[in-house]
Amino acid sequence: MATFAYATAIAAFLILLPLSCCSESILDHHHHDRSSSVPQSDVDLLEFPLNLEYLEAEFFLYGAFGHGLDTVDPSLTLGGPTPIGAKRAQLDHFTRDVIEQFGWQEVGHLRAIKKTVKGFPRPLLNLSAESFAHVFDSAFGSPLNPPFDPYANSINYLLASYLIPYVGLTGYVGASPKLQGATSKRLVAGLLGVESGQDAVIRALLYEHANLIVKPYGITVAEFTSRLSDLRNKLGRTGLKDEGLVVHEYIGAEGKISGNILAGDKYSVAYDRTPEEILRIVYGSGDERVTGGIYPKGADGRIAKSYLKKE
Repeated sequence: MATFAYATAIAAFLILLPLSCCSESILDHHHHDRSSSVPQSDVDLLEFPLNLEYLEAEFFLYGAFGHGLDTVDPSLTLGGPTPIGAKRAQLDHFTRDVIEQFGWQEVGHLRAIKKTVKGFPRPLLNLSAESFAHVFDSAFGSPLNPPFDPYANSINYLLASYLIPYVGLTGYVGASPKLQGATSKRLVAGLLGVESGQDAVIRALLYEHANLIVKPYGITVAEFTSRLSDLRNKLGRTGLKDEGLVVHEYIGAEGKISGNILAGDKYSVAYDRTPEEILRIVYGSGDERVTGGIYPKGADGRIAKSYLKKE
């Protein structure tokens, strides 16, 4: 009987051993074999968002701590240049807490993408107050006086933040149906979930103060968001894909409400954008071939570079 029990145990072990090794191999492959399971058609779509993830990481880290990836984890920059003009913002305790969380989340996003595809070095980012002031001047069609400073206080910083995660969010929505591989789809779904959450938090914090007059401009928070969204629609050149915090009722959810804490189409489904639309917006030029704005030397990756080839 003992011999039979021993033989049975050995047989069970031998049957289960290949299964165990196979499971371990699958897990190891999933976590360590970068890009081997990612179709080539997906690689460009996964690398392009790094441009925005670098931007978000640096803006939120500097805003919260006064330093960025060069301090947090230099290896993530792959030797790319240090951002221009970024600095610690004058934030209240609650807002700083939120922005700190966003900063660390963006570090995670960079790790997740680079774990899946090779990526590229951090592009040159102009995060100076002057760079943001130019965007806000463009939104209003004339220079604000004094020039808008995103680092001056919590409301200003949140208004500047309003510019950022939403663009990435629409990019992930646009990329999603084009992806082929399961690994790619899972990654983008996960990134989209957190980007959407960040945008929702920013919009909610601003919506709470929608009627607040932003000093010294005499303009409400809601009007600022409407002007910034209108600018992005204009630069994107593909119609309505951006909405401020307060809209005409016919644009609001089910055409019944003017409050617009989350932007969405007539079905309250998130808008999508292509890489070309995103480049037009972040360059501030309305042209994916003309660099500028936050990316003075242009974005990186095959998609962005394909529009910057010399004639």
